[in-house]
Amino acid sequence: MPLTKVETPAGTDGVALSHGLKQRHLSMIALGGVIGAGLFVGSGAGIAAAGPSIVIAYALSGLLVMLVMRMLGEMSAAYPSSGSFSSHAERAIGPWAGFTAGWAFWVLLCTAVGLEGIGAAQIVHGWLPGTPEWAWVALFMVVFCGTNLAAVKNFGEFEFWFAALKVGAITLFLVLGVLALAGVLPGTDSPGGSNLTELMPNGGEGLVIGLLASVFAYGGLETVTIAAAESQDPVRGVARAVRTAMWRIAVFYVGSMAVIVALVPWDSPEVVENGPYVAALDRLGIPGAGQLMNVVVLVALLSAMNANIYGASRIGYSLVERGQGPKWLGRVSGGVPRVAVLASSVFGFLCVLLSYWRPDDVFAWLLNMIGAVILVVWIFIAVSQLRLRRRLERETPERLAVRMWAFPWLTWVALAGMATVFVLMAREPDTRVQLYSTGAMTLALAAVGYAWQRARERR
Repeated sequence: MPLTKVETPAGTDGVALSHGLKQRHLSMIALGGVIGAGLFVGSGAGIAAAGPSIVIAYALSGLLVMLVMRMLGEMSAAYPSSGSFSSHAERAIGPWAGFTAGWAFWVLLCTAVGLEGIGAAQIVHGWLPGTPEWAWVALFMVVFCGTNLAAVKNFGEFEFWFAALKVGAITLFLVLGVLALAGVLPGTDSPGGSNLTELMPNGGEGLVIGLLASVFAYGGLETVTIAAAESQDPVRGVARAVRTAMWRIAVFYVGSMAVIVALVPWDSPEVVENGPYVAALDRLGIPGAGQLMNVVVLVALLSAMNANIYGASRIGYSLVERGQGPKWLGRVSGGVPRVAVLASSVFGFLCVLLSYWRPDDVFAWLLNMIGAVILVVWIFIAVSQLRLRRRLERETPERLAVRMWAFPWLTWVALAGMATVFVLMAREPDTRVQLYSTGAMTLALAAVGYAWQRARERR
């Protein structure tokens, strides 16, 4: 089979997915996918806990993510598929592994759609206090469900411009921050190193909390390998996205954390209350900094909603066409798995309703259940790559357009890093419940997947 052939089998109604994404779409999805609302807002809690050592935390977790993306890129370039890591896990480990990784990630993405809708509605409600939040959530769900139902190129266009805005905003922030630190920004005095006198003000425990916060801020990078299967040149698209992952993480995450902790005292209340980027812009005397960042955060949330509806629908479609879900979910029309798009959107909206109806029990339980899913997915990626790489080298070495660095040693290093994060989560009361809840869901899905696999083997 040629290297560029893509695994996009027909859906349950005999119609295959389209290939409407262009290289510019993939490039910007890869670039903007790493910039989420978690970076703009959620990083504040990490800074308050870790102080200036948050830079170390983001660098360490960033190295882990780079290794994961390299492994995923190797497999996705060799076997482009809308199922991404789920397909790779099935090929390398067995159908039960693809089932477990795929449906766990589907639940994660659909729940994230609801959370992002709530966050975006809260921002708009702050601007227009007379409007109900639920109405804005409904509007956003309808808009992005509609764009994903129409054609994959619509998803690509929305993400292209969303990503362009996010990249432009964070690039401008970094430029202003560096100029201020250099003492050449008009009207601003450089703080020098006055905010960096104590690297770990809360000791190793603060660094651990910052590390855990940073690990989960990197979610969203996997979307580009899912989208690549519907691009005009999936192998080239995946290869380019993976090869640029290192500088994207270094500049956008580690670079911006370094600028923030140098500009703003780590224990400043504004870092958590207003968000670290707003606090930094306020220190620079940028007028309307809060509203400016609210616009950027809104764009990041809407971008994530769009990408997560897309990702959930493609993962769901891939599972069904591999016989691991209800057949009706795999129907394709116009090159789009429209039933899967609708199902993913409905589940997301159900999460919004749960946040209003049962915020203290059902919704909180759901949030805990997905708390560590991304780590489970990363483990499946690493184990799959260990098994598939040997097979590729032996049977079809020409497929290895992207290669994992220092194989197999760095793959084992990545697995050790993931195990360390699990241990750290078990030590912290706030994350221990998430770890156990995610573990319970994963074991339940694995049991169902294994039973389904045995039943299919008997048939």
